[in-house]
Formats: sequence, C-alpha cells, structure tokens
Amino acid sequence: MQGLGSVDRTLTEAEAREVVETLCDSQPLAGRRVLLLIPDGTRHAPIPLLFRLLAQALCGRVASLDVLVALGTHPAMPDEALDRLVGMTAAERERDAPGVRIHNHAWQDPAALTSLGSVPAAEAAALTGGLLERDVPVRLNRMVEDADVILICGPVFPHEVAGFSGGAKYLFPGIAGAEIIDATHWLGALVTNMRTIGVQDTPVRRIIHRAAELVPTPVLCLAMAVRGERLHGLWAGGYEEAWRAAAELSAKLHIVEVARPLRRVLSMPSTIYDDLWTGAKAMYKLEPAVADGGEIVIFAPHLAEVSYTHGRLIDEVGYHVRDYFTLQEERFRSVPGTIKAHSTHVKGGGTYDPATGEERPRIQVTLATSIPEERCRRINLGYLDPASIRIEDWEDRESDGVLVVREAGEQLYRLRG
Repeated sequence: MQGLGSVDRTLTEAEAREVVETLCDSQPLAGRRVLLLIPDGTRHAPIPLLFRLLAQALCGRVASLDVLVALGTHPAMPDEALDRLVGMTAAERERDAPGVRIHNHAWQDPAALTSLGSVPAAEAAALTGGLLERDVPVRLNRMVEDADVILICGPVFPHEVAGFSGGAKYLFPGIAGAEIIDATHWLGALVTNMRTIGVQDTPVRRIIHRAAELVPTPVLCLAMAVRGERLHGLWAGGYEEAWRAAAELSAKLHIVEVARPLRRVLSMPSTIYDDLWTGAKAMYKLEPAVADGGEIVIFAPHLAEVSYTHGRLIDEVGYHVRDYFTLQEERFRSVPGTIKAHSTHVKGGGTYDPATGEERPRIQVTLATSIPEERCRRINLGYLDPASIRIEDWEDRESDGVLVVREAGEQLYRLRG
C-alpha cells in the first residue's frame, strides 16, 4: 500500500498525482479493461481531481476505462449531474479522457446484474455473532464480468450501517443487487446506529469483506479522507488496507466529542442531499450525542421528499424503533430490510411493548422541511414549520445543551469518554 494523509493540511495535487501514478505503474494495466467505481453526488469528495488524474494515467494505456457510479439504491444521475460529478462535460471528456464512458448502477434491473454465489448461512452467522443466520445471495452489476480490473475510488466517513463507509462498500451496496443490500442494512439496524457508527470492525463490514472475496476480478482501491472537497489523505492498494488507513484518518477528521449530552440539536443537512433518505445522515451523525428525552430537529427547507426511490414503502411503514419490527416479525416479513433499516435508523433507539402497542423512542426526531405536516405525522415523525425557525435563537447555547450543526451529515458527534 502507498499513500499519505494529515489532519492539519491538505494534499497537493502533485502528492495526489504521485499516489495515483504509483498505483497505476505498479499494476499490469496495459491493454486491460478497467472498471472505475465512484460515489454519487451525496458524498463530498474531490472526485473531479481524481477522475482527471486517473484519466491522465490510464487513457491510451488501458484497453478501456468505464466509470460506474456506485448508487446503491439511490436514483440514477442525469447527464448534467454526471458531468458535475467528474468535473468534465461530455465534450471535455472526449478531448481529455477519450473513450471513457460513465454509467449509472441499476440495482432493480435483473438484466444489469450477475450472480457471484452467496455467503452461506453458517458463515454469515459466525461473522455476525448469530444476528444473520441465512444465506446471503451476492449479485453485482454485470459490468464486473467485462472488466479485468476493478478500481474503487471514493471517500471514507463514519457510517450508520457499516461503521465507516468506503472501500468494498462501493461493491456492496454500491453496485449490488437487492438481496445483499437488504441483508446488510437490516443487519446494521439490528446492531443499531449507536453501536455501529464510527467503528471499523462491525458485523456488516465483515459480511461486505466476505462477499468481496467472491468477486473474481482483482479489486484495487484509492481511499480518500476528506473535509468537504479538501483532500486530507489518499491511500492506494488493496480494498481493505487502503480503506483501513483512510478510516483511521477519518476518525480524526470527522468525529467531534462533546463533554455533556445535548438536549436539543438544530441539524442542518448539506444541500447535496435532496431527500430525507439521504439527508437523514443529519440524524444518524448526531444521535450518539443526544440525551435521553432530547430532540434532533432536521432543519432543511430544501427537502420536499421522503425518498425518491422508496417513498411509497416508507409511507406505508412509517418510522419506528428497531423492536417495533423485531417483535412483530411476521407482520413485516415482506418489507425489504433496507426499508426497515432506514426506518429504525431515522427514529433512533427506543423500546416497543407488543402487549400494549406502546412505542417509546429514546429521542424525538422532528422535521423542519418542505415535507407537509400531515405526511410527517403519518410517517411517525415530528413536524416544525421551517419558517418559524430563527437560527440565532439556537446559537451560542452549548452550555444549555443546545447545538446548531451546519452542513450536517458527515461529522459524527458523540459523548467524550
């Protein structure tokens, strides 16, 4: 593995270029077909810089370079958004990255997927401490069949399902089929956000790495540690070692410790999130720092939709604590694990009494968005008119247990010690 990183300074373009070129020069890539996996627009990262450096290092050297956006279940990106993502228009790519094609992953299209086998139930149980005791089918975008080398390129952040994002997570769920997406997300929900986020060794990460062993194509990785668009670290090598190095620096860049539990948080998600499905990171990243009985207000007037992909199912199910689903297993058996996981992650910790039907969330989650009040109530979340919020009323009140978090979604807040 090769790379470098720092909390205190950003990497220069020359330093980033050296890491990229060292990786490309160390691999037998001449005449080979390369599949580059990158994040979509819901992650801050200097993707334009890395795309340009990789194009310069590989175009004219490899037989083909295809870029696949690791959407998971996020909506496909239109051409204009793809241009912004890589920092080049189609005409500029024709000139500076000739022959490079960009594709959206299609998780719901059986024709776009290929089966690689499965993680057997016995192995899944051993890897997860018995939380997942069934076969996990492993399907990936079939573009992996046409590639000689897979190259993952993306940032690493604390993550509610896997502990830290990045690395082989760009395979699962990034370019995967529904089965392993559902299995890993529900597994993460069973463990809970509070016990997962900001932890490297998690049951979900173990399943991801076991599934990655089924990929027949060699997998390389460029793992980034970033603050916004600023590149603080870049490591190149195998998907596990590069990811671990980036996760170590991410823990220093992205984890903020507070001295006392917070009573109320005004969490303002970045505008890179265009629905609650992605913008709910403004909840996940604050939950560990909030006191029992506290409240997180997600203040995002730009959000007008719960989920552009899964909104209908979420409207049917609503948002609930984990035990609401585990103690009514038959009732919710047909609901995809991804939906149940999102539901519990947004609602947060709490209890459910099946005898009385009483649900007791640990904290209150309130939406101050453009999602109508009636819909917020129907899906079991609080509502606050965003026009009623004056940010200045919330500021400078940390001694009172009140905190404003701007650009929420990537910094993890938790209690010190």
